[in-house]
Amino acid sequence: MCRRNKNIATVALANKNARIIWAILSKGEQYQPC
Repeated sequence: MCRRNKNIATVALANKNARIIWAILSKGEQYQPC
């Protein structure tokens, strides 16, 4: 159970990063973290 929860968190974080990268590449903008 612990491993499964950790895996979900890892996938969620990777998905977030992928969305950020995709937004940068598709718009051709610089990424500016808050």
